Amino acid sequence: MNILIFGPPGSGKSTHSHRIGKRYGLTYISSGDIIREEIAMGTPLGKEMKAYLSRGELIPDTIVNALIISKLRKHRKNFILDGYPRTPDQVIALEEYLYDHGIELNLAMEIKISKEESIKRVSGRKICPKCGAIYHIKYNPPKVPSKCNICGSKLIEREDDRPEVVAKRYDSYVKNMERIIKFYKRKGIYVVINREGDINEVWERIRPLLDYIHSREATP
Repeated sequence: MNILIFGPPGSGKSTHSHRIGKRYGLTYISSGDIIREEIAMGTPLGKEMKAYLSRGELIPDTIVNALIISKLRKHRKNFILDGYPRTPDQVIALEEYLYDHGIELNLAMEIKISKEESIKRVSGRKICPKCGAIYHIKYNPPKVPSKCNICGSKLIEREDDRPEVVAKRYDSYVKNMERIIKFYKRKGIYVVINREGDINEVWERIRPLLDYIHSREATP
C-alpha cells in the first residue's frame, strides 16, 4: 500500500502519518524530516534550505525532488509520503519515478483545516528534535511539560512555526495544491478528511478507509 498525505500547517498529517505507518507497516517518508536532517547537519545545502524556510518560502523543486527520490530508491513499496509532492513540478518528478519502477499509488489523502485554525494549532506546536514526535500545548500536550513522551528529550519550537510564517505557508500551500488535487482527482485516488475534532476523532475517519484498502491489497 502506497499513500500520499497532504495538509496545510497544523492539519495533523504528520501525526496521522506516523500512526498509519505503524498500523499498516508502511515506511514513513517526510519531506520535512529529510530537509530538517540536512539543515541539522549544517551542510551548504542545509543552510540554503534553512534560509528559504525562515522566510516562509518553498524550497526549490529541484532540491526537494532529488532528496525524496533518493529516499524512495531505498523503499520502493509500502510507503507513506508526508508533504510531497506539493508543486506541479514535484508531481511530474514523482509520477515519472513511479512509472519507471512500476509502482502504483493507492491513495492521495488531504486533511482539511481553515487558515485561522492552522495558525492557532501550529503556534502552540512543539516537536522532539531527536525522534520527531509532535505535540501541542493545548491539543496534544506531553505527559511531562517540555519533555518527549517517547524518548524524554527536551521539546523545541520550530522557527517556521511563528504565526506570520504559518500564514504565509498556508497561503502557499492552498495556491500550489489546487492543480495537484485536480490531478489526483482525475486519477480517482483523492480523498479529503475533515480535521475538525480531536486526534482520535480524525483517526476514526481515516482508519476505516485504510483498513479497506489494506484488506483489498492483501487479497490475492
